[in-house]
This record gives sequence, C-alpha cells and structure tokens, in this order.
Amino acid sequence: MDFKLTEEQLMIRSSIREFCEKYIEPIAEEIDREGRYPLDNMKKLGEKGFLGVPYGKEYGGAGADLLSYMIVIEEVSRACASTGISIECHTSLASFPIFAYGTEEQKQKFLRPLCTGEKLAGFALTEPTAGTDVGGALTTAVLDGDDYVINGSKIFISNAYYSGILTVFALTDPSKGNKGISAFAVPSDTPGITISEPMDKLGIRASAQSEIFFKDVRVPKANLLG
Repeated sequence: MDFKLTEEQLMIRSSIREFCEKYIEPIAEEIDREGRYPLDNMKKLGEKGFLGVPYGKEYGGAGADLLSYMIVIEEVSRACASTGISIECHTSLASFPIFAYGTEEQKQKFLRPLCTGEKLAGFALTEPTAGTDVGGALTTAVLDGDDYVINGSKIFISNAYYSGILTVFALTDPSKGNKGISAFAVPSDTPGITISEPMDKLGIRASAQSEIFFKDVRVPKANLLG
C-alpha cells in the first residue's frame, strides 16, 4: 500500500504552508499574548478556500478529501494553535451538520458562506450542565406555528463572538432524552441572541470562546437540520 501524499495533497500542503509563513506565523506570538482573535486571517483563509476544504465546489468548498483537510489543520496548528482550533471548530464541528444533514437549499444558504469565509460559524452544543454528556442539556426549542422558539444558554462556544451562523442544539422532545435533541442553523444576529465577549484563558488565548444566551429566539422550521 502506498502511503505517499497525492499530487493534490502535496499542492495543498505547499499552499497552506506558504500562507502560514506569510500571514499566520509572524503574528502568532503576539495574538496569543494579547488574546486577540485572528479575524483577518480567518477571512483570508476562507478567501483562499481553506475553510471549506472537505466540502464540494458546488458549496464554495475545495472538493478535496479529509486527509487534505487534516494537512491544512496540521500546518496551521504548527504555526498557531489558536488559529488551528478556530478552523477546526468552524469546519469540522459547526459546518459539518449542515453539510451532512442539511437540504440543498440549506447548504446553499448556510454552508456556502461558511466555506468562502464570508461568515464564520460556532458549534453551540456545550451548556453549563452538559458537555460531552448532551443528556444534561436544558436548552429547548418549542414549535410555535412556523417557527421554533429557542430558550436556554450555551458556554465555551468557539468562534461565537465573531460568527455569522450558529449550529444550535436544543431539546425539541424532552421525553426522548438524547434522541429528542435537534440541530438548527441560526444566524447569530437573530433577535433574542446575546453573545458574551470572549473569555480570558490560560492557553490558546487567541481562540475565542463565549457564552450564548437565547431568549425567545424565533427560528423558522426551514432552519431545522435533518
């Protein structure tokens, strides 16, 4: 079995390494010390196609394989861990449910701007009472006419403060436990959403984790994923 990288993978590695040397490495120490999110570089990464590497070109992505995406994460994280984790949370966590379970209309509306860097995304799952144990989640989404009304809170949500789209998980049927949790694509500027300023942390200080509060947030049924 040949474990050598393909020509495309080598090209992607060369391209992202050059990008890192030009834009990411020179400011990595500074933004970590200041706790400053690399917003400009995240936008540039999107413009260059690095935020949508594993997603199809029809959605603004690169249409490459997962190994190519891992190469991008490896190279960026080598230059700046904060930027690496910011990409991972955007692409692996927040964007993937839209790609995997969204309708074609949802993918064009929500996934495309995430792949191009027009918007950034947060994966709103963790709560004060629920981390990896999602069964402890208390955020609810109650159907009211053509909308779901979301109430609750999230914590430690990466990219949230700078996001344009949130992938939000909420209980739609508490009687079903974990299977009663649904996901929604929610614009971050939807009325009723409050996002705290990023937390001051000990490490990976240039990544941005925030609390999110939902107060009677109305989300169209059309935004339900899956």
